[in-house]
Amino acid sequence: MTEALIAVRDVTKVYKTGDVEVRALAGVSLDVAPGEFVAIMGSSGSGKSTLMNILGCLDRPTSGTYSLAAREVARMNRDELAETRNEVLGFVFQSFNLLARTSAIENVELPLVYAGVSGKERARRARAALARVGLEKRLDHTPAQLSGGQQQRVAIARALVNEPKVILADEPTGNLDSKTSIEVMHLFQELGRAGITVVLVTHEPDIAEYASRVIVVKDGLILSDQRQVPKGSEAA
Repeated sequence: MTEALIAVRDVTKVYKTGDVEVRALAGVSLDVAPGEFVAIMGSSGSGKSTLMNILGCLDRPTSGTYSLAAREVARMNRDELAETRNEVLGFVFQSFNLLARTSAIENVELPLVYAGVSGKERARRARAALARVGLEKRLDHTPAQLSGGQQQRVAIARALVNEPKVILADEPTGNLDSKTSIEVMHLFQELGRAGITVVLVTHEPDIAEYASRVIVVKDGLILSDQRQVPKGSEAA
């Protein structure tokens, strides 16, 4: 049996505002295997974003354990967490988070700058990542010269450039039209087939249809966890 890449056990998260406690997660347990494509769904306030922040090592649980690539995250110091975020995880956001006056290739190179990779190697790996998402002819374009879908592809290339084990995508189609959303979801499916684990947060059922597993979160708990035949897989 394949060891889980992500292992969450009885995780709770409680936020305190003055005397008021908000239990964002109330005891969540789940495993995600290497290469799975998982969609996490839930309405606003369900706990799905809190869970995503914990999976991304951006927040720590109040109780319970989270292991990523066989390492317990709670045992990592600040430097180890930063290293894990840069080397094991890739992040894709709804708002793209690209530098406006910076070319596509320079945006993609950014994680490699933080990792101390040489300039020549940065450029080589950034070009390869952009080619992987179909933007090899847009290397020098700034975000203003790219469509929304192309900007999200640059963001995905940036997430891929360090060859992460896991891509965490937070509402990645939220700012895209329907046609472009489908293109981006097909790209995530391709990454999954290449062995990259994809965990995607969405509130849109039609987007979740592209995943091979859908986890529904409500009131800080997992309401359902079901596998499915992904939309479009018959054409793969």
